[in-house]
Amino acid sequence: MTGRPLIGVSTYLEARTRWGRWELDAALLPAGYPLLVQRAGGLAAMLPPDDPAHAAATVARLDGVVIAGGPDVDPSRYGAERSPRTGSPAPERDAWELALIEAALAAGTPLLGICRGMQLLNVLLGGTLVQHIDGHDAAEVGVFGQHTVKPVPGTRYAEVAPEPVSVPTYHHQAVDRLGAGLLASAHAEDGTVEAVERPGGHWVLGVQWHPEMGEDVRVMKALVRAASAS
Repeated sequence: MTGRPLIGVSTYLEARTRWGRWELDAALLPAGYPLLVQRAGGLAAMLPPDDPAHAAATVARLDGVVIAGGPDVDPSRYGAERSPRTGSPAPERDAWELALIEAALAAGTPLLGICRGMQLLNVLLGGTLVQHIDGHDAAEVGVFGQHTVKPVPGTRYAEVAPEPVSVPTYHHQAVDRLGAGLLASAHAEDGTVEAVERPGGHWVLGVQWHPEMGEDVRVMKALVRAASAS
């Protein structure tokens, strides 16, 4: 392709959001996501929740897809009972983003899952999640922590970032059983899976941390390169 690739980023859907004099339902996205796409050389497009039946047509117009972070995945999606520490469900996002992931995988469209997005990728492929872990966010609500992730040699992620790196992190759930065809490609020091990928020709990567909150653009640049080549 010529020009900057078009990268779709999924969004929140929030009730009664306030800005200025307005208080309305809103589809919104932290600015770090589109800014990271732009810094990596792509054009960013927001993908608010829609009818899952439209996911394939949406993905067909994109060069790459990013599934953003957000609320906990509904445990019923992976056959588990809800833990008291699991957050409220977001059924519209679950349904829409799972459909986007499925469509991207079917079309071979480069796909990056961030935090919740990585977890949804794992769940779609039959994996499960740990509903609560400690030590992967700062003690204060809404404040990102930092910890080191170590790549698994020989993986796609290791090609992008071959050395251990300190990453911005904010999550209390994590991958438990890996989904079919997924490979763990980075771990935290406590063994938590921090990146997953789908080996093969199509570019598919999930990271548990939040690259949009840091200065390292390598993961997003890798997605943009893959989208440019597709």
